[in-house]
Amino acid sequence: MFTNAQRQVERTGRYGTPRDQHLQDLVTQFQEATDEESKERIVANLANFAYDPFNYAFMRQLNILELFLDCITEPNEKLIEFGIGGICNSCADPANASVITQCGGIPLVIQCLSSPVKNTVNYALGALYYLCSPSTKKDILKPEVLKAVREYAAAGDANAGFSNLANAFLDKHRVRLVHAICLDYLKNLLESSNFIYVKRNIAHGRTIMKMKGKNQKRPHAERFAWHKRQSIPHPHVQ
Repeated sequence: MFTNAQRQVERTGRYGTPRDQHLQDLVTQFQEATDEESKERIVANLANFAYDPFNYAFMRQLNILELFLDCITEPNEKLIEFGIGGICNSCADPANASVITQCGGIPLVIQCLSSPVKNTVNYALGALYYLCSPSTKKDILKPEVLKAVREYAAAGDANAGFSNLANAFLDKHRVRLVHAICLDYLKNLLESSNFIYVKRNIAHGRTIMKMKGKNQKRPHAERFAWHKRQSIPHPHVQ
């Protein structure tokens, strides 16, 4: 259940610990922890706080989003799972998404798509669903990412969790998806084709009508035409 300042005061009571202080204590505990199990427990706790918008300002102030991203770079699969879980829970907020993007979080989220842990993959799909925007689509709607998402979408009943999230992503970004596929197709086509550059001199009729004197040199405009040696097939989008 989401909270607000008034409700939080009521729950905390006169002698309770304010939410920002509690989050600060958790961050300090994580930094001082020496065993993996304690770190896992603390990050899981922080990820649970990441779903509530009331905590977002505190999380940005305490660099908790960066902490989640750091966990994704660890070899510990549990830390990766809880780290990407925290990112997934919080990235629907535009301010949080901006921090995640600016800190280089998109490649880290994408790499979670290949995790052997199901929860990690689910969280990654959910995070990409919210992180994909006009400013980030070039980093997310890449061929290798789309290939992975399509494979999860095709899982169907065999893995409904993957399939539902992947299909939601594809449905939301359908226009951008088709656009990205077309651009990729045209890029490959241009790189693999040879073009002949032809320069033709064409005099505009309107310019000729305005000329004075028969002996005046007629100016002309230059038009350029590209002729391809072979026909260009139309891109076919699945």
